[in-house]
Amino acid sequence: MRTLLAFILVGTLGAFAPAADAPKARGPALPEGVTRGITVEGLTEYKLNNGLRILLLPDASQPKVTVNCTIFVGSRHEGYGETGMAHLLEHMVFKGCPKFPDVPKALRDHGANFNGTTSLDRTNYYETMPANDENLEFGIELEADRLVNSFIAREELLKEFTVVRNEFEAGENSPENILSQRMIATAFEWHNYGKSTIGNRTDIERVPIDSLKAFYKKYYRPDNAMLFIAGSFDQAKALTLIAKYFGGIKNPADPLPVTYTEEPPQDGERLVTLRRVGKVGATGVVYHIPAATHPDYAAVEILTNVLADEPGGRAYQSLVEAKLASSVSGSSYALHDPGILEIVAQTEPAKTEDARVALVDTLENLTKKPVTAEEVERARRQLLKARERLLANSQRFAINLSEWAACGDWRLFFLHRDRIEKVTPTDVNRVASEYLVRSNRTVGVYIPTAKPERAAVPAAPSASTLVEGYKGRTAVVAGEAFDPTPENVEQRVKRGVVGEGIQFAVLAKKTRGETVNLRLNLRVGNEDSLKGRNAPFDFLGPLMLRGTKDKTRQQIQDDFDKLNATVSISTDGDRNIGVIEVGVQTKRANLSAVLALLGEVLRQPSFPQAEFDILKRESIDQLEKQKTEPQLLAVNALQRKMSQYPKDDVRYVPTLDEATVRLKAATREDVISLYDQQVGSGAGELSIVGDFEPDEALKVVDGILKGWTAKTPYKRIEKAVKPVNGSVEKINTPDKANAIYLAGTTFDLTDTDPEYAPLVVGNYMLGAAPLASRLSNRVRGKEGLSYGVGSQVGVPSLDKAGRFLIFAITNPKNIDKVDEAVGEEIEKFLKEGVSASELEETKKAYLATQRQQRANDTTLASQLAASLYAKRTFQYYASLEKQIELLQPGDVKGAFDKLISRKRLVIVEAGDFQKKPDEKKPNEKKPDEKKK
Repeated sequence: MRTLLAFILVGTLGAFAPAADAPKARGPALPEGVTRGITVEGLTEYKLNNGLRILLLPDASQPKVTVNCTIFVGSRHEGYGETGMAHLLEHMVFKGCPKFPDVPKALRDHGANFNGTTSLDRTNYYETMPANDENLEFGIELEADRLVNSFIAREELLKEFTVVRNEFEAGENSPENILSQRMIATAFEWHNYGKSTIGNRTDIERVPIDSLKAFYKKYYRPDNAMLFIAGSFDQAKALTLIAKYFGGIKNPADPLPVTYTEEPPQDGERLVTLRRVGKVGATGVVYHIPAATHPDYAAVEILTNVLADEPGGRAYQSLVEAKLASSVSGSSYALHDPGILEIVAQTEPAKTEDARVALVDTLENLTKKPVTAEEVERARRQLLKARERLLANSQRFAINLSEWAACGDWRLFFLHRDRIEKVTPTDVNRVASEYLVRSNRTVGVYIPTAKPERAAVPAAPSASTLVEGYKGRTAVVAGEAFDPTPENVEQRVKRGVVGEGIQFAVLAKKTRGETVNLRLNLRVGNEDSLKGRNAPFDFLGPLMLRGTKDKTRQQIQDDFDKLNATVSISTDGDRNIGVIEVGVQTKRANLSAVLALLGEVLRQPSFPQAEFDILKRESIDQLEKQKTEPQLLAVNALQRKMSQYPKDDVRYVPTLDEATVRLKAATREDVISLYDQQVGSGAGELSIVGDFEPDEALKVVDGILKGWTAKTPYKRIEKAVKPVNGSVEKINTPDKANAIYLAGTTFDLTDTDPEYAPLVVGNYMLGAAPLASRLSNRVRGKEGLSYGVGSQVGVPSLDKAGRFLIFAITNPKNIDKVDEAVGEEIEKFLKEGVSASELEETKKAYLATQRQQRANDTTLASQLAASLYAKRTFQYYASLEKQIELLQPGDVKGAFDKLISRKRLVIVEAGDFQKKPDEKKPNEKKPDEKKK
């Protein structure tokens, strides 16, 4: 929720001022009341007479449409006693408006992937749906109605108090998260950037309904909002609909409030000490930096990458490689006002002080070893590559543009890119010397100084002045219109075999930004050969990317960055042993070169000892951390109860202590032996989706994999489940404000059995539909007991090993209420079944969600690979959708009666159950009490 991006509303943009020499932008005919503004790199801004700004991002390559409404209000605008009000309003706007009294249900019925988020200076709401005129109109009408007509009812607020508090408590469970909050709060004395967006707990619980309504009316208005439409849609139709639904909305008579607080220069290092239950320590540092609009910010962002990047970052090398920490992360936040640069390291408790000293020394002594041109270029490539990824994804691009709009203007996205390209080592070393200084630092100690040492952070320049007349560059290459129905997918797919037995399925199509996604699964070993090798298998995938016979980890990363490629290789020795999963995303022009480099990584790994040691420490630290986390303890306990293999079986689920022992015993030699004996291209799946030449790509892949045979034959490791008996286990986790409720059961089922279709649709109705399921309506909506509640169904293709899971987070004192509410909803669902009307709505929503997911090329590539593994075509999905369309209420009830029983649910609850409930203080009134 806290993305730390901000916005101050600027007056009328220069883009709308008539200019004699400005070229006329081409675009759709304009409805009455709509003005066309500036066009930059294929994006055109429009404006309504009431001040609403509009940005259209057409992208016909994916059959989905995103409607995003950003309101420029966040925690920066909150006054005394109002902390968390912007975030609380974000929740309340989902509670209904006149045209859509049940917003989650309306979104579900349109197959929407949706969310709302709040940051320091903006709140946004978005929904991504299958592209059609009905969904386009729905999204625009919904955002217009809830912008000014949301109910904000007292009875709903009373329920949502607990939900938001539960979300607050979930964040409280993470010591690293709280350490970050404390450092930022200490760094800012006056500016609201120092306040957590989720707010103060008492403010959340006690805010009067009238104050919340007043805050809503003050800031939710057309002249303080921007509407982004992205995806496959008709621009003229969109503008007509926007004018229809937004054009008649009037702004309040009072002018829009403007904040003016400036944080003065920090005049001495500041101290933060956090003491909480846990196993793994952390240390961090925060420095004030300029706003996103300032020319220095681009150099600061590159500096952050140079410091925290893995493995070449200065802080990473001085802490992780020096064995003082297991991980390092860093961020420099793009804000409307001057913000912060933050570096955090996770470490063993005994090494926290040494890590702190090393971290500060690394950051504040760059003058002794200045940042080099090579480091700057590496950081630049990584940052620009990330921006290229955004440009290729219209949904993420639209949302990211709203973040830059919150900094002052959406065109800053492009201007910042231009600035990054021009940053020099001199710039980076200068900003390091100006901002990474002792008096501008917030860490864990205070030392008096003999004279003032202040880093004067410059004021934020005017965004409107910066972007006035900005033209940008050539627009991103558009993709083709392709509707990924199972039939269309199957018609375009080409199948065959490469290497020594890798099945492939490829689908070539024009995509936005000429992107291409690849998925390669290498299936290796067997039940006997992998026995006792779960831990070495964990390290196998990540280590392959950390060094080859001719390249270091940094060189591999640099080469992939130069090719604008994102590559991952993962292995999981506990949950999916025997599968090496490779993921690639790049651009058409670079695919062959990326594949060649990937071939070197796969065929010539060196498994460096130093990198193995780093991975091992990091993995052990993560396991130690899990031993005090309620959610992870509960998940492990439930998995063990639902998986009943003997201890020496590769499918056995170890305890966290057993997993730690396994990791500590693993050696680099174990990993090398595993690779040499069992890895090859004899079995697996390859899928490629996007803008590429199939014959050329397959020829390269075949050349890489050909002749690569494993000494150990591959045999699929089958999985089975045994009936479990119902039970309840409670795990006490002291000093954890948030608790977890988990329940699960097993059953014999594959995804081709007749009960599968009614099971997944029924589960969508019961607990999977976001905010619109029965469990969510009861536990979150009606009783306000949980921020996150739902259910999941997992059914494999080749093994009869189905699983059903229910989850909910809550306050520990409410765990019994959650258990009761969940149990009653399950009983009701099993006893009464579903109505015909509810089932029809759910089927429509579920199928729309599936179509929307297939519009993502990464998801489509994964589904193609899964189909190859299951030895079937996309006709399976076509048949499944037809089965779903024909489902009747009796089918759903029959499937649940056969597979799900409340008496067979294994329940695990984890939290601080020994802590006494909060006592009510004298004269303290509840939110719903009135003074008499």
